[in-house]
Amino acid sequence: MGEALVNICLDGAFACKVMLFMGLTLILLPQMACKTPVESKKINLPFGMHHTYQQSGDLHIAGILSQIFLSADRLTYKKHPLDEMESDVINFLASWTFLASMKLLSTWNNFIPNYKCDTQNKPVAVIGGPNSDVCLFMANILSIYKFPQIAYGSAPPMDDKNQAAFVHQIFPNEEHQYMGILQLLLHFQWSWIGVLYLDDNPWKKFRHTVLPKFSQRGICFDFMLEITQITFLSEVETMKEGLLKTANLVKKSTANVVIVHGEIQTMITLRMLIDIPEYHGDSRISKIWIVTAQMDFTSVPFQRYGDLSFIHGALSISVHTEEVSGFHDFLKNKKPKSDSQDGFLKDFWQQAFLCLFPNSSLDDHSEKMCTGEEKLENLPVSVFELKMTSHSYSIYNAVYAVAHALREMPSSVFKRRADRGKQNLQILQSWQLHRFLENIHFNNTVGEKVSFNLATGFDIINWATFNNESFLRVKVGRIDLQTFPNIGFAIHDNAIVWPGRFNQERPFSLCNDHCQPGYSKKKNEGEQFCCFDCIPCPEGKISNQRNMDDCFQCPEDRYPNKNKDFCIPKYIIFLGFEDSLGTSLASSALLLFCVTAGVLGIFIKHQDTPIVKANNRSLTYTLLLSLLLSFLCALLFIGQPRKVTCLFRQTAFGIIFSVAVSSVLAKTITVILAFQATKPESKLRKWLGKRTAASIILFCSLIQVTICTVWLATFPPFPDLDVISKAEEVILECNEGSDSMFYCVLGFMGFLSICSFISAFFARKLPDSFNEAKFITFSMLVFCSVWISFVPAYLSTKGKYMVAVEIFSILASSAGLLGFIFFPKCYIIVMRPDMNIRKQLIKRKH
Repeated sequence: MGEALVNICLDGAFACKVMLFMGLTLILLPQMACKTPVESKKINLPFGMHHTYQQSGDLHIAGILSQIFLSADRLTYKKHPLDEMESDVINFLASWTFLASMKLLSTWNNFIPNYKCDTQNKPVAVIGGPNSDVCLFMANILSIYKFPQIAYGSAPPMDDKNQAAFVHQIFPNEEHQYMGILQLLLHFQWSWIGVLYLDDNPWKKFRHTVLPKFSQRGICFDFMLEITQITFLSEVETMKEGLLKTANLVKKSTANVVIVHGEIQTMITLRMLIDIPEYHGDSRISKIWIVTAQMDFTSVPFQRYGDLSFIHGALSISVHTEEVSGFHDFLKNKKPKSDSQDGFLKDFWQQAFLCLFPNSSLDDHSEKMCTGEEKLENLPVSVFELKMTSHSYSIYNAVYAVAHALREMPSSVFKRRADRGKQNLQILQSWQLHRFLENIHFNNTVGEKVSFNLATGFDIINWATFNNESFLRVKVGRIDLQTFPNIGFAIHDNAIVWPGRFNQERPFSLCNDHCQPGYSKKKNEGEQFCCFDCIPCPEGKISNQRNMDDCFQCPEDRYPNKNKDFCIPKYIIFLGFEDSLGTSLASSALLLFCVTAGVLGIFIKHQDTPIVKANNRSLTYTLLLSLLLSFLCALLFIGQPRKVTCLFRQTAFGIIFSVAVSSVLAKTITVILAFQATKPESKLRKWLGKRTAASIILFCSLIQVTICTVWLATFPPFPDLDVISKAEEVILECNEGSDSMFYCVLGFMGFLSICSFISAFFARKLPDSFNEAKFITFSMLVFCSVWISFVPAYLSTKGKYMVAVEIFSILASSAGLLGFIFFPKCYIIVMRPDMNIRKQLIKRKH
C-alpha cells in the first residue's frame, strides 16, 4: 500500500486494503470529515464522517488512521460547525480521534457511547496511527475499557502507565532510530548540521534529550529551528513571515545536512518551506535532508502538480520493509465496482483520476466521467504507490499479530467451554487478548520475525525524483538493532544519489574545511567546538591525519618532510673513508705519517752526526715515534664507530700525545740543565743524563695512563646514535661515556703543553747555534693555539664535522711539532752537512 493513500481525504479505505488483502474483516473509522456534511447529519454526529466502512465477521479489528485533507478556512464558529466543515483540513483534530474511539464503544450507526447492543460488531483490537497523537488520544478513551491497541507509527508520549499498558508499539524504539541517524552522520563525517523539528512538546523533548547525545559524539548544530505544523491553508499567508524567516536561516546556513524530525504530514510543511518560489526567487534551498521514519511523502491534491525535486537526494530512515507476495497484484486488480460499499475507494478514484462518478457528492467541476476501469499502475507515484511502504508493512504485521494472538487463545480461554460443541467467539472480551498480544512472536509470510519485544531494524532510503511526477525510494543501507546497544550499520555509498548541486561527489557538512595533514586545529573562542582554525605544525612535528587536535613528534629515527604530513627515515651519517672529508683527512694523516717516517729515517741514517746526537738522541727517536703513532691514531676516528675503536681512539690519542709532549718537555728541560750545569760549582750536573729525561716521560705518561684506565673502568666510550642534533640525520658516533674524563685527558695534555711552552720560552735565547729551545717555543705555540681553538670548535659542531675538528687538531698540532722541531735539523743534515760539526754546537758569547 502506498502511504499516499493514507494522506488524502479518501485514502482511509486503502489503509484498510492492507488488512483486507490478508482476508481479515475489520472496521475502519476515519478520523476526519470530508466534504459532504449532509450525510454526516444523517447519523447526527457532532463532527460528520463522510464514510464508514465495515464488513461482517466473527471478530473485528478496528483501525483509527490519521487522515490529511484540505480546508481553505479556519473554523469561525459564526455558523453551524457542520456547515463550516465543507472544506477539508490539513492535519487532524483530537476531537475526531475521540469521536472515532467512542464510536467503537457504540452500536453501529447509533452514537451512544458505552452502549453496544450488537456484540457481533464488537472489535477485539484497534490499530492506530501513524501520528503519535492518534495513539495518545485513542488511548485516553480505549484504555479505560482495556482495549488492546497497536500503534504502528510514532510512539505516543504516555505518562499514564495504566494507558501505556494497553498500547503495543510495533514501531521500533525511537532511541534506536536516533542512534542510527548518529551512525549515519559519523559515517559521512557530517559534523555540522541543522535540525528542524515540530513545535509541540513531544518533539521538543527530542531537542533536549537526544541532540545532546549527538554533541557528545562530535556533532555541532548550526541551527535548531521549530517548525509549525500547517493546519489550514488560510494560515499559510499569516505564517508567511515565520516561514520566510526560517527558510532564509536554512538557506544561509553553511550546514549541508539538515535533520527533519516530525510526523507524517510534516513533509508538506517542509515542501512549503523549500518550494514556494516567492520565498526564494530563482534560488531555492538545496540541502541533504535526513528524514525520520515518522515522516513520509503525502499526496494531498494541491501537491499533485508540484515539483518533486525538493526531496531529490534526501536520506530517510524507514522501518525495515520486505515485499509481500501478492500485494502488488491485489492493488492492481482493485476497482470501485469490486466493492460497492467502500465509499472511500470511489472518492479516492475521483480525486486520483480527476474524474467524477454519476451522482458524486464531491463538489468538483471536472467534466471527465469515471469508468471505474482506470488502472492504478498508470498513476504517478506522487499520487499513488503500488509498493508497500514502511507504514503499510507495520499495519500488515499488526494485523497478523492480532490474528496470531487470537489463534493462541482457544487453547486457554475457550478450553473450559469445549463441552458446548463449538467455541463461542462472540463472548470474547477484548481485555482477554491483551496478554497474548504482549508475548506474541511469529514469523510473517515473508519469513521475518515479528514481536512487540523484538528490536526490529531500519532501512536507509535514498530518494530519487524524476520529471514525470514520480520518485523512487532506493534502499541503500540498513540499521540492524538485533544486538542493541551495539548497532549494526551498513550503507552502500556508491548507490546514493546526491542533490544536483553536489555533482555526485560525496558531500561535506563542516563548520569549516578540514585541517589537512600538516596542520592542527586551533579552537576559536566563543564558537562551537566544530569550528576551528587550521595552523601549520611547528618545526619538528607533523600531523598525518585530517583534523588532528595537535601535531606530534616523529620517532627518533625519522624527521618531518617539507609538508609536515609524514616522517622520513633519517640518514645515518658518520665520517667514513668514502666521504670526501674523510678521504682528505685520511690522506693527510698517511702523508704526514710518511713524512715523519722519512724524518726518522734521516735521523737514524745520520745518528752519529753531532746534530742528531745533541740533546739526547733517545728523546728524538721517542718524539718521532710518538708523532708517527699520533698520525696513525687519527685514522681511528675515521670510519663507522665500533666498540673497539670507540674504546681506544680517545685514550690512545691522549696517551700518545702525552708521550710526545712530555718528550718535548724533557728536551727543553735537558737544554736548560745543560747550560746551567756549565756554571762553576753547579749542583745540576748530577741531573744531566738520559735517566732524567726518561723519568720525565715515564712519570707524565703514567699519569695519563692512569686517567685513561679510570675512564675505561668507570664510564667507557661506546657507539651511540645521536638523533637530536640534526633534524634530518642520525649521527652514528662514539659516546665518550664521561665528558669529565675526556676533558681530564685534554686538561692534562694541556698542562704538559703549557709547561713545555714556558720552559722553552725561557730557554729560547741560550747561546747555542743548535739550540732547540726557540724551535720548541714556536712548535708549542702552534700546539697550544691549535688545542685552545679546538675546544670551542669541537663544542660548536655536531656529527662528522665534530670528529673532523678533532682529527684536524691532532694532525695540525703533530705537524707543528714535526715541522718546527725537526725540519730545521733535517735541512742542516741534508742540505748543509758543513754545519753538522761539533764546533758549531756551542757559540760563545761575545
